[in-house]
Amino acid sequence: MHDLTPEQTAALNERHRERMARKKAMIDARIAAADKQVGILIVNTGNGKGKSSSAFGMAARALGHGMKVGVVQFIKGAIKTGEEAFLRRFPDEVSFHVMGEGYTWETQNRERDAAKAALAWEQARRFLQDPAIGLVVLDELNIALKYHYLDVHAVIADLLDRPIMQHVVVTGRAAPPELVAVADTVTEMKVVKHAFAAGIAAQAGTEW
Repeated sequence: MHDLTPEQTAALNERHRERMARKKAMIDARIAAADKQVGILIVNTGNGKGKSSSAFGMAARALGHGMKVGVVQFIKGAIKTGEEAFLRRFPDEVSFHVMGEGYTWETQNRERDAAKAALAWEQARRFLQDPAIGLVVLDELNIALKYHYLDVHAVIADLLDRPIMQHVVVTGRAAPPELVAVADTVTEMKVVKHAFAAGIAAQAGTEW
């Protein structure tokens, strides 16, 4: 890139300032129009890494705002995770329930997995009926729905009947279209590259 003259630099800076001023006006108008204060339903899905990581990042954010957090982990349970160890340091603010026994290819018992999912949903419903809980994390719920361990319509009915200011984040691959349709925010994580494909084992602090 050729060096710019002072006049060219000044002109470039002015064009940038004008663009940013127009962008600010547009964003300010959109922010002003978004005046509803309600709890939101967030779904993190897709085959890429980061679904649960994002959810637990939101849990940390909620704690920073003085909210109470309820966590139910479906499917997971065979391995102790860093997020569980960390969030259990806040017993007055976080209620953490690990309700699974491991990945479905490990358990290989659909009937038992379904029974565990039903128990996990009973705990989730208790959170969803408690206005004192500001954020509910339903980790890997999508997997339980994918395998029809739970009825998606009953789950959605409970999600929509929660306290008006309560936020919920649902994680897991293959979110059912019915859940996507009613969610307020849906993010699909896409794989670009993953260390496991190169033979690198799951690492503490990044995968669990």
